[in-house]
Order: sequence, then C-alpha cells, then structure tokens
Amino acid sequence: MGLFTFKGGVHPYEGKELAMDQAVRELKPGKELVYLLSQHIGAPAKACVAKGDHVLAGQKIADAGGFVSAPVYASVSGTVTGIEKRKNATGGLVDAIIVENDDKYESVTYEAGDPDKLSRDEILAKIREAGVVGMGGAGFPTAVKLAPKDPSVVDHILVNGSECEPYLTSDYRCMLEQPEKIVGGLAIILKLFDAKCKGVICIENNKPKAIEIMKKAVQGHANMSVAVLKTKYPEGAERCLINAITGRTVNSKMLPADAGCVVDNVGTVMAVYDAVKLGKPLIDRVFTLSGDAVKQPGNFLVPVGMSYQEIVDQAGGFKQQPEKMISGGPMMGFALFDLNVPVTKTSGAITAFLKDQVAEAKETACISCGRCLHGCPARLMPCKLADFAEHGDAESFEAYYGLECVNCGSCSYQCPAKRPLAAEINMMRQTVLANKKKQAQAKKKA
Repeated sequence: MGLFTFKGGVHPYEGKELAMDQAVRELKPGKELVYLLSQHIGAPAKACVAKGDHVLAGQKIADAGGFVSAPVYASVSGTVTGIEKRKNATGGLVDAIIVENDDKYESVTYEAGDPDKLSRDEILAKIREAGVVGMGGAGFPTAVKLAPKDPSVVDHILVNGSECEPYLTSDYRCMLEQPEKIVGGLAIILKLFDAKCKGVICIENNKPKAIEIMKKAVQGHANMSVAVLKTKYPEGAERCLINAITGRTVNSKMLPADAGCVVDNVGTVMAVYDAVKLGKPLIDRVFTLSGDAVKQPGNFLVPVGMSYQEIVDQAGGFKQQPEKMISGGPMMGFALFDLNVPVTKTSGAITAFLKDQVAEAKETACISCGRCLHGCPARLMPCKLADFAEHGDAESFEAYYGLECVNCGSCSYQCPAKRPLAAEINMMRQTVLANKKKQAQAKKKA
C-alpha cells in the first residue's frame, strides 16, 4: 500500500536533525511563574485565588469561564503575588496569575482512575476539569471537541503524529519515549465513541523509529493502527490529515466531526491519559528549542508558566543573538521580540536563527508562475487572493474562496517573487470573519 497523503504541499528544509536525537529533559522554573488566563480558544478562565494565597502544584487557580473554556492549574507550589496584565508571546497584554515559586514543589494528591469503570460523561468531565486543550497550537478545549452533537457519526480518531513543521521534534520524542501513554490516551478517547470507531496514529515516513515503536505499541488493540504518511508540509494540518487518511473533504463551514473524524495532537492524547488515568491536570508539556542560533538544541519537559528566557538559559543559550526568534516553527509560528513571556498549554517550541531570511528577501513583481497554486493544499489561487487583500476587495476575496485558506504558509514559501502571500491573505481572512461576526451580532440585536 502506498503512503497516505494529500494534493499540494511543499518540501521545506526539515531541520529536525538538530534536536531529534535529544531525549526529553526536565527543566525547573525560576522564582516567578506567570499563568495566563487566556491560553485556549474561548472565554478566558476566571481566577479562583487571590493575592497572598498559598497554592500547591496541581491546584486549580482559575475556573473555566464558559462552555468553551478551560481551567488553569498551578505547576509549582508557592504564593500568589498578584493578578495583573502580562504579555503573551504575540505581544498582547492579557490577565494573568503570578505565583512566586517556593522551590518545594509540594503537590496536591492526584486521584487515579480506571477508565474501564467510568461512564462517557465521567470521562469527559475528567478531561474538562483537568484543563486539557489542543496542544498542537489551536488550544480548543478537548472535552468540547470529544463531545460532538452526534457521536455516532464519528468513525475515525486521528492522532496527529506527523509533526510536519520544520525543526520541531517534541512529538517525535514523545512517541519514542512514552508510546504506552499515547496508546492509553487513544484507548480512553475511543471509549467515548461507537465500537465501529477506529484509532489511527498518523506518522510521516521520515520518522522510521517512531513508526516501528508505535506499531509495536498498538499490537493487541484491534481498533488501532498506524498510518504512514508521505513526508510533506502541511501533512499534519487537520483538513489535510483527514483527506489523506479517509479521502474526505472538510471545508471552512464544517467541523471535522461532520466528516466523521476527530483529530488530536500527540501531546493532547497524552494529556487525556494523564487526566483520566492518573488524575493529573495539564500543568506541563514537552517543548522543543532548536535553530542554528541555539547552542544545544533539545527537547524539554517544561511547566506551564515558566519563562521562555529561562528555557533558553537552562538549555545553554544562544551562539550569538539571533536575528530571528519564532514561537513555534518557521512555517506557522510567529515572530518573538521578547523572551520574557510564559509557556502556555499551546506553546510548543522556540526556533531561533542567526539570520532573518524573510527580512533580507526583496519582494518583486508576480511572474504568474503558478507555484503558489501548486503548493496550496486547499487548491486556492493565493496570488489572486493576495491581490484582493491588497486592494481591500472582500467581495472578490470571498468569491475566490479565501475563507478556505488554512494559513499554512506554503504559498509564501513557494513564491519566487518573495511576496508575503500568506500574511496578506490571513489579514484579509481575519477582517472578513470579523465583519461577519459583527453582522451576525447586529442581526441578533435587531
């Protein structure tokens, strides 16, 4: 059988050799930890502690602020020193709980559970209460994702182990080092759906060790398998992955569940295991530090709330001050201008480069070569969409299916004219969506 894949995509330099052989190493935070109340899609969490309170590791410090929201937990023991605005990785100011680490790491007692003895509602409640969200970057509350309107239509649970983003290797190391936890988490998720539902762990073929280990791990589980994907970016994008494995298509007006699928990142599945089997909330995650500016690239278990700067310092620092720092990977990450920001549930990596190749590139006129069309996994016309965005032509942007863009950046990567296609398209996409939201709210008021 051939490799699973989708139409379109690109082949950027992978850069994974820098950190893929580095086992996960645990890092300890400094004196101050910052817990943002907005580190997931949906309503911000609401603080349930006050200045001066003593907290333990694993203690809830903020409740979910709504149905689509998630609670926040302390990752260390210490004293709450304030609730104030702090900067996130994109530079925005959001409410945060500040905890002074007492270096004792005293913890609450976790209540282990037996998934086989829990009902569907009880499993979902444990996942919700543990604050589990999508850890691949989106941050959608997992309990909401795992409770679609009609669970009976879901016949595929896809574990996204493709990790197609260049330089990132945290999921790869998790598959090598903790396969039993991934399989255990998948088994728990499968309990939420009909017996016909299959669990598929999806891994690109540039990770032969992970494929071998995960194939051994799923032996004995009749409803689980490993699918080997063609190495190509953005193979791990939700819509691309669904299409590659099932042949089904998901558009911007659909949820994956509408196509019978639920897609969860490797880290998310592990967090489900921790929540249901161990009773442990989401308080830490595996994180990659890589790039040619990094002295010792590696993978680290870091607590939520720890400073990016502390990760860099404990990992050995930079060879010299990088010209470009990115939160995440070079394709879908965003520029970092300050490392004094905290790790959140969705923080996956820092990539740092000696040279800023994007800034050095000089934009020239489009030569109508079609490379952006060839690479686009949504089969769009990025050059046209960018033109509409430049002229503020929202009507034409929509008419040419601009809302179907998955924001992968393949078009910009392919463009020989170095046009910032993805950035222009994404800005217009956000504008159109914001306008639609305003119109919907106006209709409700009317």
